[in-house]
Parts: sequence; structure tokens; C-alpha cells
Amino acid sequence: MSYPKKIRNFATIMEYMSQEGYDKLVAELRQMELVELPQVRDAIAEARDKGDLSENFEYHAAKREQARLLGRIRFKQRVLANARVIDMSRMGNDTVQLLSRVEMTNLNTNARMTYTLVSPHEADMHEGKISVKSPIAQALMGKKAGDIVEVRVPAGMIKLRIETIQLS
Repeated sequence: MSYPKKIRNFATIMEYMSQEGYDKLVAELRQMELVELPQVRDAIAEARDKGDLSENFEYHAAKREQARLLGRIRFKQRVLANARVIDMSRMGNDTVQLLSRVEMTNLNTNARMTYTLVSPHEADMHEGKISVKSPIAQALMGKKAGDIVEVRVPAGMIKLRIETIQLS
């Protein structure tokens, strides 16, 4: 069965995220709309006042920056329009799911690691947050503590044993 393009795209746009991630996106959007965009508009006006626009590098650079910024603003607006904040009180911690903090052991190296599974917009490896769309998260989804999963990563196959699962 084939769905119209509009319906197919809707299913791929829906993003579930934490309240923290949602609030961060809202703050980023406000920063772009209220601070960065006026700065770019001022730069365009200043460059326009310098005369001939055909050879005015500053004007063209400011226009490119404006286009890039407007694209980022539209993207964030679309994400927020389709975002659904997860109600943490309705979630269990017996299986791995979005917003689970998972401690696991790499059975190939005996290294311990802890990751929190988040939406792609919240992913940050420095904070130990990986996207639910990553290979490791996909392999962990729905599993329980004690389960062993095999994951194909760029470095090859790894075996992971889930030690603990907590809600973040």
C-alpha cells in the first residue's frame, strides 16, 4: 500500500524527546530569532550602505549567512512543531527504551560504558548521549538487563552485555 508523500513524510518527522531536550531546542531557536538574525540583518544593512552591491563581498557574505540562518530556523521550527515530550512518569525501566540510561560491558574488551538513549537532536557523545537511531541504540532497544547483544559498528562486530537500565 502506498501512502501520499505528505503522510509518508509525517511519519519520519515525528520526534520524541525529553523535556530538557525540548527546552534546549526552544532556547536555541529564540537565540537565533532574537539575537543572531537581527545581527545578520544589521550586517546586511551596513554592507548595503557601502555602495555597489555587485562587488561588495561583505554584502554577499551577510546574505549567505542570512540564508543559512533562516534555513536553520525553519529546521528547528519544524522539529519543535513535530516534537512530543515524553512523560517520564509513564515509563518503566525494565527494558531499554528512549531516555534509558544503560550501563553495559563490551565483552570483547571488558570495558564498561554508560549511554543514555536520546532523540537525534539531543545526541552528544561528550555527555554520553547517543541517538536512538545509532547502531548500538537500535541493538539495545527492547532488551533487558543481563541480555547480550551483538552490534555491527564501523570497527567491526562487538558484543555487549547490559548490566543496568535506569531512566535518566
